[in-house]
Amino acid sequence: MTNQTLGFIGLGVMGAGMCANLVARQPAPVHVFDLNPEAVAAQVANGGKACASVRELAAVADMIFLSLPGGKQVSAVCADIAAAAKPGTVVVDLSTTAVADARAVAASLAGQGLAFADAPVARTRQAAIDGTLSIMVGADEALFARIEPLLKTMGSDVTRCGEVGCGQVVKLINNTLLFEQVAAIAEMMVVAERAGVSAETLIHAVGLGSGNSFALQNHGVKAMAPRLFPQQAFPSTYTLKDLGYTLELAQQMGVDPKVAHLAASYYQQAVDEGIGDQYFPAIIQLVEKQR
Repeated sequence: MTNQTLGFIGLGVMGAGMCANLVARQPAPVHVFDLNPEAVAAQVANGGKACASVRELAAVADMIFLSLPGGKQVSAVCADIAAAAKPGTVVVDLSTTAVADARAVAASLAGQGLAFADAPVARTRQAAIDGTLSIMVGADEALFARIEPLLKTMGSDVTRCGEVGCGQVVKLINNTLLFEQVAAIAEMMVVAERAGVSAETLIHAVGLGSGNSFALQNHGVKAMAPRLFPQQAFPSTYTLKDLGYTLELAQQMGVDPKVAHLAASYYQQAVDEGIGDQYFPAIIQLVEKQR
């Protein structure tokens, strides 16, 4: 697919699956780095090439993919990349960050002769493993044309949303709509149960009507109805980070998103009451306490 030397930094919950698909589905060498040696070893077993640091990777890669926890980490890693990368290197950030952070990093790298695209991903850890993510890209058309074939090794749906930062705009709105819907489902599921309708019946019946949604059929079915909230899944602490980015963007755009504020209050309460490390649909437990 490409003769470029590739790099991948950040081999965590989502990054591990994305990197494995990148390694498996195209012939170019992929150099990998993560602070966790076991995560690096797993990618080396797949065919990746281990690097001892960000700068070592940046010195050899023509295109570098990032999958990191947030904007602070992306900014710090990109500063290290800029210190070692050759002019013309492309950085593709698969993380979720603030829109302003993405645009600031892009401007900083451009000043040093490097290109940047934000390409946050949606869907689940399993989708990352299967290569069926939805990837929302902020980049000019020429750069998008270069990176799209590689992104398609990780995602079944790759959408150019506009210039740099626009990928993050769409990703944050996507996540916020999901978090809002989960909060609404939590409230109505408890109402239904107290009124004599089981969660399973509610999901089935609403699923046949206009109230159906991805959140209902996934988070409702797999987590909220059975009350299963594993700690290794996406927690309320991460939810608050993304909601914070959205609220910041909305304020900058002159919008007061009241529903998003209400949803954020649930996830903040989850953290305050000691369940913030559980899978974020655990907020249904907060509704259950209401009397």
